[in-house]
Amino acid sequence: LTCLPEMPVSEHVIQDYQTTRLSLKDHPMRFLREHYAARRILTTAEAVALPSGRRVETAGVVLVRQRPGSASGVCFVTMEDETGIANLVVWPRVFERFRPVVMGARILHVRGRVQTADNVTHIVAEQLIDRTHDLNILAEHVQSDPMKQALAHADEVIRPGMERRGPPPRQPGRGHPRNVRIMPASRDFH
Repeated sequence: LTCLPEMPVSEHVIQDYQTTRLSLKDHPMRFLREHYAARRILTTAEAVALPSGRRVETAGVVLVRQRPGSASGVCFVTMEDETGIANLVVWPRVFERFRPVVMGARILHVRGRVQTADNVTHIVAEQLIDRTHDLNILAEHVQSDPMKQALAHADEVIRPGMERRGPPPRQPGRGHPRNVRIMPASRDFH
C-alpha cells in the first residue's frame, strides 16, 4: 500500500478558499507574511495601531468595496490579513488614478496615512498596488520540490519514443486549473 504525500497547509487553505470561500486552517496572508515583512509591509493590526498621521504600508485580502452615492465619490475598502482588518478610504482623485487596481485586486497593497477620529481608524490611501499575483507564492514550495512536481504530473500521457524533460510546457496566460480564482470575489456595493 502506497501512501500519497501529505498536502501542505498552504494547499489546504487554497482548496478551502476555492470551495468554501474561507478556511479554518489558516489565512492565506500568513503564508505571504515573510515575503511582505522583508518589504516592510506591516500587518493590518500593526498598521491601524500606529498614531494618526503616520505613513504606513499594509496589505490584505479584499473583503468589501463600497462606493455609496451619498459619499461624493469616495470608495471604502475593507481588507483583512491573519491579524485583523483595515478600512481604507480612497478619495475620488486616488480612485480614478488606481481604478483598475481598486476594483480588481484580490490582494491589495496600500500606501497611505493612518487617520484616527472618534476611536475609528482608517488608512487614507495614496497609492494602491495589485498583489493578487502573490497568491502564486502559496504553491511555490510545491513547484520547487522535484518529487512533488513529478507527482503533480503523474497523470500526464507521454507518447512512445518521446521523453519529457523538466516541467510540461506552459501555455501563455494559462496556469494549472486548481490555481484559477484562488480567492473568491469580494462583496462590492456601488
